[in-house]
This record gives sequence, structure tokens and C-alpha cells, in this order.
Amino acid sequence: MNNENNNNHENNKPESLFADKAYEPTPDVSSTPSDNTLKPTVAQSIAIQDNQPVSTEASATTAPASKMKKKTIASGEPLKLAVVGHTNTGKTSILRTLLRDVYFGEVKNEAATTRHVEQAQLTDSRTGEVLVALYDTPGLEDASGLMDWLEDNTASRRDGIERLQQFLAADVAQGADSYDLPYDYSQEAKVIRQLLTSDMAIYVVDAREPVLGKYKDELAILSWAAIPVMPVFNFTDSQNANIDDWQTMLARRNLHISTRFDSVAFEFEDEMRLWKNLATMLTHSEMLEQLMQRRTEDWAQLYDEANIIIADFLLNVAAFVREINEDDDPLPVLQQMQEAVRQSERAMQHNLLNLYKFYDNAVAATPLELQAYQQDPFDPELLKSYGIRTTSGAAAGALLGLGIDAAALGTTLGLGAAIGGIAGGLLSNTSSIADRITGVKRLYIDPATLTLLATRALDLLTALRHRGHAATDATQLLYKGSSLGTSLTDDSDHADEDNNPITVWPAHKLPSELKKARGKPQWSSLSSGKSEQAQLLRTDMAWSLSGKLQSYKRES
Repeated sequence: MNNENNNNHENNKPESLFADKAYEPTPDVSSTPSDNTLKPTVAQSIAIQDNQPVSTEASATTAPASKMKKKTIASGEPLKLAVVGHTNTGKTSILRTLLRDVYFGEVKNEAATTRHVEQAQLTDSRTGEVLVALYDTPGLEDASGLMDWLEDNTASRRDGIERLQQFLAADVAQGADSYDLPYDYSQEAKVIRQLLTSDMAIYVVDAREPVLGKYKDELAILSWAAIPVMPVFNFTDSQNANIDDWQTMLARRNLHISTRFDSVAFEFEDEMRLWKNLATMLTHSEMLEQLMQRRTEDWAQLYDEANIIIADFLLNVAAFVREINEDDDPLPVLQQMQEAVRQSERAMQHNLLNLYKFYDNAVAATPLELQAYQQDPFDPELLKSYGIRTTSGAAAGALLGLGIDAAALGTTLGLGAAIGGIAGGLLSNTSSIADRITGVKRLYIDPATLTLLATRALDLLTALRHRGHAATDATQLLYKGSSLGTSLTDDSDHADEDNNPITVWPAHKLPSELKKARGKPQWSSLSSGKSEQAQLLRTDMAWSLSGKLQSYKRES
């Protein structure tokens, strides 16, 4: 176990008894600061598209055996955590999600993707202090064969570390390419070398797999390294999970502490449980406690920033106004306004993706590949799917999303019948007397479309918060646990038939911030073209609206 040795009077950090006989360890990264957890400010997220991720440090280099020194973890030292397991169980996938890094390692649906030990760091986002050094190891390919070799070639009366060291010194651990041998246990040797220089390990289990003899042999070999090992169940969201059978087998091997962490269907609570369970196995757990506190704070801050991004986007669209003369055809202007809103929504979606470190489609599938987020927000059928009712689908398709002085425009252009039949697609905007005298009409985005945009943005945010960074299938974005229905408005009459449970608020009951924005065209960069100035003008309202968005769908 990794207990502090009080007899070491020099530095109170004793060396492991047999550590100096391990070979080719992965270098200690605890002294190298990393900024992989730094996040952009809210203003940067809104105004700037940063498509370059901040990656973790990764290296597969090794140090000479003579310089290898394993120390048991002591107070104030980073935890050296090895991630081990059978091939294709999702070790790299789990690390990607823990690191919030879609670029770490290589993830494929095939065995033995990772061929070398790679390292990364989890740091304190405020101080840059390294809290945990993570080591991604190759998959254990033939533990049963290795166990047979160990039984035949090492003395059973020697302890586990001595037997592993004897294996590492043997030719079979060096690779079949260099030695004309029938066996090649070089991949297993890389795992064992890392185990002997680590403080503890997590053993990744594919919960869909049945309990087989090869897995029992893997756990027996891992136990010989004499460090705490905690099983972690991956792919737990699958209907074919065999967790009960696995837990029974693990208990028979005195592994009573395990946890679930699905690298695809992510739950932040599962990550916190993983760190908490690891902390119970350590004498000095201060670094893990600091990590849990900081990551909890960072997770809450991300949620705050995401809601501000959404609120700012909604206010920008709500304040979007264009003026036309009385005799002008509104359709060309409407098309321009619709395209401006589409681009603004895409920019908002990219800001959310970057905030949660899902960067580009070339690396991993993103929510933008889902039909639900590609569909035109001005499609009348999309409003129907969200329960936003319109009385004339054809007319809505022609002028959906446009708020105008319906009576005046209808008289002028002969569209009175069509416009008058639309309840959800158009809002009757009674212009001022001055506008009527001068023949000016104001066009803006209607409440139904604003409601749809708000609902879709919050659905995207929920999905991102439950998507692991190892997810490669676009359909894996969909979050099964989301539920809609709490109104943001002050009206508490939820029994009203128009208070549709699919949308964030009834289409005719916009939050006060959006209502105010409709009279503030200077707040919209879409209207003025002055992005920074418009953003500053709506900042206070964005904070206020973001608070209501959070009260609508509160997540831990």
C-alpha cells in the first residue's frame, strides 16, 4: 500500500522496496505545469471563435532504469495514477473524458489501439499546480499466457513484485522482434513497468463483457504490483451490462471498492464518485480532495458561462429590427433577417461546443451533425414538433419569424388573408403614429421563433453536459434524462393549455428581458453591425436572463 513511511528522516518520501529494479519507467511529470483546464472568459466565448484546443501534455518517452525512482504518495505530492485493463475496454476513452480532451490518444473500435504509455496531467485551474499525473497504458493482450509463464518461470515463494521484476528482466518482456521467441509479452511488460512506478491504478472494465478467465488472470497479475487497484466500469449505459456478475467476481478477490464511469454517456456525479472512491484508498488524499473541489467549481462556472452565451444570443436576436418603406416588398428583407439569425445561432452553437471542448468535426462527431440542430429554425414543421401552433402552415412558411404591422402590410401588399391567419408565425406589431405617418414598417423576429431558439439552445447545452469526450457517434449526443416544462415567466398558471411542456416558456409569454430587447435595436449587432458596442449594451440583461435560464433547467 502507498502509506507514508515515518522512518525516512531525509524527505519523508520513502522509495518503494523494489522500485530500483523496474525498467523503462514513464518519467515523472509532477513538476511540469499544465494549462489544459484554463477557460476563456464569457466575452471571449461570445465574441471569438477559438477552434484550437488546449491539449494536455502527452509523452511516451522513457527514462533510464538507473534514474527511475518510485516514491509513495505523501502529503502535497501529485497522485501517479495508471489506467490499465484489457484491450479495447475504453481506457483512452475514459482519459479523454476526464481530461475534457477529444485529442488525447487514439480511440478506435479495434483492439490494441494504444501501443505505448502516454501521460497527461490534471491541474488546479487557478494555480496550475499538478494534482494528478495520469498514465494511459497499452491493453493487456494475453494475461493468461503471461500467468502461465510466471507460474513456470518464477518462484511462488517470492513476493509479487519480485516475480514481476524477474519477468521484466526476461527476454519475453523485450519483444519477439528482437528475440526469436514464440511468446511476446512486451505489451504486458509496458503495463507492469508503469504499475511499479505508480501510486495506484484504475482497472477499466467493459461492463458489456462477461466475466472470463483472462480477466481474473489480469487482476491477479495487477495485485502483485502491491498498489491499490480500483475497478471502473465503462459503457454502463448499455443494456447488456453485466455489472452484478463482475462485482461478485471482484469481491472474491478483495476488490470491494469500484465505481461506474461511462466515457460516452457522461455524468459529472460519476466523475466525482470516481475521485472520492480513489481518495478512500489513500493515506494522503489532499490532492484528490483539492481536485474534486476545483473541478466542481469549474463545472458550475462552465454552466454559468454557457447560459450567458445563450442569453446573449437570444437578446441579440430579439433586438434585431429592420425598417422598410410602406410600399417595399418585405420578403427580400425577411430572407436576409432569417439568414442572419441562422448564422448567429450557428455561432452560438460553436461557442458552446468550444466552451465544453468539443472542437471540430474532423476529430469527433459534434451535435451539429444531428438533424435536430441542423433543421431550419424557420421551418413551420419544426415549430409544430415543439408544440408551437400556427393556424396556417403555408403562410407561416412564407413569412415565418417576421413580426410586422400585419394590418398595414396586408392592405398594401394584398397579403391580409394570409397574414391574418397566422397566430404563431407572426406577431401583429402596432407601429407608432409617427411610423404610420412616415410610412415606415418595422420587421423583427417573432416570439414563436425566439421560443424555439431558446428551447433548442438549452437542449444543446444539456446534451453537451452529458456527452463524454470519447463519443464518436453523433446520436450519442441525445440525453435521455432531459425533461422540459418549467416556465421562466412570472405567470405561475401552469395549467394553461398554452403552457406547452416542450418549450421553455409559452410562445406568447416571453421573459421580460426579451420583451425589453424588442424595443432596443441598438442592442443587436444584427441590426447595427457594431458587435462590441451592442454586446456591452445588453450585458446586464444577459446576466439577468441567464439567471432565469438556469432556474428553468437547473443541473448540478
